[in-house]
Amino acid sequence: MVRILPMTSAIRPTIASFATARFSGSIGVINASSRFNSVHFGSTAGSQSKNFGLKAFKIFRQEVNSKSASKTIVNMAQGSTATTQENALEWVKNDKRRMLHVVYRVGDLDKTIKFYTECLGMKLLRKRDVPEEKYTNAFLGYGPEDSHFVIELTYNYGVDKYDIGTAFGHFGIAVDDVAKTVDLIKAKGGTVTREAGPVKGGKTVIAFIEDPDGYKFELLERGPTPEPLCQIMLRVGDLDRSIAFHEKAFGMELLRRKDNPEYKYTIAMMGYGPEDKNAVLELTYNYGVTEYDKGNAYAQIAIGTDDVYKTAEAIKVFGGKITREPGPLPGISTKITACLDPDGWKTVFVDNVDFLKELE
Repeated sequence: MVRILPMTSAIRPTIASFATARFSGSIGVINASSRFNSVHFGSTAGSQSKNFGLKAFKIFRQEVNSKSASKTIVNMAQGSTATTQENALEWVKNDKRRMLHVVYRVGDLDKTIKFYTECLGMKLLRKRDVPEEKYTNAFLGYGPEDSHFVIELTYNYGVDKYDIGTAFGHFGIAVDDVAKTVDLIKAKGGTVTREAGPVKGGKTVIAFIEDPDGYKFELLERGPTPEPLCQIMLRVGDLDRSIAFHEKAFGMELLRRKDNPEYKYTIAMMGYGPEDKNAVLELTYNYGVTEYDKGNAYAQIAIGTDDVYKTAEAIKVFGGKITREPGPLPGISTKITACLDPDGWKTVFVDNVDFLKELE
């Protein structure tokens, strides 16, 4: 787990610095109203009329020059912003990104590990205790962390219950035989909330179950896949906004989008590769619902990046909120940055090289 602690980041070049126009000096703006009000008419009307005409001409010329300069500045600023976004998009596009793990909290670590290994066929990859900060992590999945998307469970000493809320949806796991998996889960005392059968309006066989902490898992019947832990479903309040942000700031691809008017919801599948070979993010928009309760159970997704500093700059450019400035974690060299998307979902970006060193 990458534990996020506040820390001052080192000074690094930013994406914005690639295309920043600098201006020296200042451009004065003439207040025409105050100038005209200072003109007084009297007995020397002819002389004053000439002076007024000359002054008015000068003021008019200065006003035109000032407006022209202001327009130029606005145009240059807009051009600079557009160029900065282009640079950010180029960086994000070329960055080597992969979903590393998903982090959430559980009340009984041993019980959850037992359920995931015996019922869902996961392997316990590693476990670490951090007594000075009173928490324990367990990493589980279907393959090594350097090449697979895995689960990071967090147990905080003395906390045995969390609120999952209404915003988190479910995890998706691909299995060869959904009905057989459901029978196994029932035999082990697990909770099945939706029996095996075709999805509404489709042919894919699915089922829904709950783990000991109440997290929902969707079982999807698929052939052999290199990434059985294949989905994370999160609810959002504005699907178009969320898609645009994940495409631009996170560099994800919109793999497919499906509207279900009969059931009043729309989904968008996003990720870094095809659904049958990679873990993907399933964003769900329920008609008319713009806000959800996130509870305190689900934590975040971690994504790998070649440079956390440039990644943080790109996130800022596209409207994301940085909650942890980029830099190394205290006590170790792993560099991270953390952010919130427009719906408040948290994501941590981890330096790719540092992540591999941490696994060693």
